Amino acid sequence: MKKIILLFIFCIPAAKAFAQKETFDIVSYALPKGWKKTITDNIISYSITNLKTKGWCQIGIVKSTISKGTIEQDFKSEWEELVVKNYKPTAAPQLNEVQETDGWKIKSGGTKFNFNNSDAIAMLTTMSGFERCVSIIATTNSQDYLKAIASFLESVSLKKPAGLQQTTSVQTELPPVKATGGFTFTTTTFDDGWTSNAKEDWVEVTKGNIKVLIHYPNKNADAYNSVLMDGLKNAWNILVAPKYSSATNMEFKSSGSWESIEFAEVDVIEKTTGKTVHVVLFKKNFSGGGGKFIEFITPDKKTFEQEFGTYENASANYGTGTGFDKMINMVNYNKFAVAASDLNGKWTSNFTGMTQYVNAYTGASAGANTHASNENFEFGAGQTYKWDLGVASGFIGNIKFQSAKSTGRFSIVNNWQVKFSDIEGKPRTYNVQFVCIKGARVLWIGETGFGKKE
Repeated sequence: MKKIILLFIFCIPAAKAFAQKETFDIVSYALPKGWKKTITDNIISYSITNLKTKGWCQIGIVKSTISKGTIEQDFKSEWEELVVKNYKPTAAPQLNEVQETDGWKIKSGGTKFNFNNSDAIAMLTTMSGFERCVSIIATTNSQDYLKAIASFLESVSLKKPAGLQQTTSVQTELPPVKATGGFTFTTTTFDDGWTSNAKEDWVEVTKGNIKVLIHYPNKNADAYNSVLMDGLKNAWNILVAPKYSSATNMEFKSSGSWESIEFAEVDVIEKTTGKTVHVVLFKKNFSGGGGKFIEFITPDKKTFEQEFGTYENASANYGTGTGFDKMINMVNYNKFAVAASDLNGKWTSNFTGMTQYVNAYTGASAGANTHASNENFEFGAGQTYKWDLGVASGFIGNIKFQSAKSTGRFSIVNNWQVKFSDIEGKPRTYNVQFVCIKGARVLWIGETGFGKKE
């Protein structure tokens, strides 16, 4: 850490040089207020320190370099240069799978190092594409800043280095879905013995004497809190506490890693039954901003640990493909089959985006390109359907409109697949399922989510 800090303090270039180099192939990003910005020829750094708790965090965007060929080669090189040399890790790296977005491949990993005789964490995200490589290095000694790091990474927008550099900012929006009731399937029985039931505030998953509640998104419970433990306690008070009484053996824990873990457990009395149960509230905060609160209810702590493992074992193996994975994967049980009668009516999905072009050599604006699309399915009597897709795209002032549509008949191949007689001139079969949210369902056809339009 010491070498990096000294670089940040003493190596501040002239403003002109910074103006040419600041983006480092990253177009835009966002940080919470109150962070200090420092600039060098090779790094843009943001840092914050809490004098009361002695917690600190630092995020650095490292100047892009020529790619070595693959994301694996780029990440290994950046890891050695930015992490191993500077921080001398005290633990093996915990690595995430490679992700892909808009032509870039992304790999991330984290490790522990020693700072002032205590543990700190170094986390590296490397992005490789278009023969370029750019990295973000984040270090902290406090779990309180892990959500801020994740939010920063989620906000990053990359550009394509070419004669005209393309910068892309995309927003997807799923229309609100109104609860209509009358769905054919409200229960799913899985081959592994778990059974899911759609409830008002959660999906209830059961097997034997174990009950798991997959909580729907909740604005108040999911609200961002820079102090990880405070956010967990807030969610507990909203989602869990009202259902129980007489709490004992309460523990709030967390695992500080690249993607943090929130974990709280307690022995309580269930108000509806009067039984004593062991309750665990769990959430993994994914770097992309996802993650759902999951509530585990078992007769006692031993039963929970027999099914999902101990917290200590899961924490020790976090990032190795084991550990908390079984708990994380419970969200996949929010899945319900689709019948032909469930589709009646109009379902719609919207997509909007804007692209700003900048000349690579002069820095001057080269115009803005917009893209918007609207896809609709309207299902009618006799298993007939109408499908249409409208697209508006092009440079502002010269936007072109395109559309496609078809009509035909559909059939439910099985409860998880639907076949259309004609989509863009060909018969097509897609996977299909419902996912429940508060008061509603989202219809997934292939990789696209649709909301019911009333």
